[in-house]
Amino acid sequence: SQPEANKTPAVESSPLEAALAHELRTEEERQRDAFRHPKETLEFFGVEPDDHVLELWAGGGWYTHILAPYIASTGKLYVTSYPADSERELYRNLVAQLSDYLGKVEGGDKVTVYPLNPPAIDIPLENQLDVVLTFRNVHNWVLAEQEHEFFASFYAALKPGGVLGVVEHRAKPGTSLQVMKDSGYVTEAYVKEIAAAAGFEFVESSEINAN
Repeated sequence: SQPEANKTPAVESSPLEAALAHELRTEEERQRDAFRHPKETLEFFGVEPDDHVLELWAGGGWYTHILAPYIASTGKLYVTSYPADSERELYRNLVAQLSDYLGKVEGGDKVTVYPLNPPAIDIPLENQLDVVLTFRNVHNWVLAEQEHEFFASFYAALKPGGVLGVVEHRAKPGTSLQVMKDSGYVTEAYVKEIAAAAGFEFVESSEINAN
């Protein structure tokens, strides 16, 4: 018999890499990876598959489609989106997409989508979360003058030592509050100020998404 040819062992992908390649994501969403750096971003925030995670204002679910397959098997994902009676269809579409996906996988009860009614987050999650994530939403809360209520809610929901991960459009240092409201760009210093007022301690920032 002929000796078996040498074969290169298959490289097993990590849970996060598998989530990035998951069928729940559209090709259009994958094309944005080069600009939004989801792998590096979630690794920087230290999100693990067995964490209990809250994603704020998920919109159309760009990050949700990564977080659901990444966390649903061993952790717990909570998502807040627009209220169900909103004129926007994003909330209904997101719920429908996730319901269809979770109907096919074990642990489908591990993703919960809640309507978010600013400034209150009516979710019984006090001291239950490992990570709270928000992607490019802070400027909306600043414009509505509800940023302090939001950050206080995040602080209450997190376990002691939990992580608040924020990605935001960044204004130049020294930008006034009014210009932040008008432009949709927020200074890093003001985000830190809001967080500190809610009780958070700053740990680290990253230039992963700087452009």
